[in-house]
Order: sequence, then C-alpha cells, then structure tokens
Amino acid sequence: MLDPKQLDELARRFTESLPPGIREFQQEVERNVRAAMQSAFARMDLITRDEFDAQAKTLARTRARLQELEKQVETLESALKSPAPSESTATGKATGKAATRRARGTTGKDPQTSND
Repeated sequence: MLDPKQLDELARRFTESLPPGIREFQQEVERNVRAAMQSAFARMDLITRDEFDAQAKTLARTRARLQELEKQVETLESALKSPAPSESTATGKATGKAATRRARGTTGKDPQTSND
C-alpha cells in the first residue's frame, strides 16, 4: 500500500490543479479524493517497494537453485544412459552365449564331450 504521506501529496496536487472556484471546498475535496484513492488502491492490492524487492530476491534465488538442480538431473540422466563397464569385461573374461560358442569351437559341440 502507498505511504500515507504519498497519498496526501497526490491528493494535494490534485486539488491544486482544480479551478479557483472549487478550491473553496478544498478540504472537503481533499478528503473525498483521499478516500476515493485509498479505496481504488485497496482494490488494486498494491504492495510496497520493499515487499516487491524481497519477492524479486526470492525469485532470483529460486531460479538459480532450479538451474543447479536441472544440471544435476542432466548429469544423472546421462550417467544412466551411458552403460557402466561390467566387472567381467573389465577383467577380460567374456560371459554369456558368445563365450560358450568360442569355447565349443565352430561346430557348436562341447570340446570336453568330444569322442574323437
């Protein structure tokens, strides 16, 4: 809300701009103008500059934190997408069907059960 001093100053400026005939009713006009302005400003739900500045600072901190968290999410998502080296390939041991086929040879028979 506006400072009462600022409201009084606005009302005073308004009444000073009135024609001389109406200035006779200056005090009454000032009261009416002040009441009308207070009512209008109350409906507008205005805030002070200090409240606005505090909200702007909060918003800036929130945006900075959001950017940090977005970077963390990107890092974690890329870590999930890239396959981690498994223990068997790191030690040089092959596993699975391919290793079994290589051990059996090209015939697909188990070398230990061969009756040659």
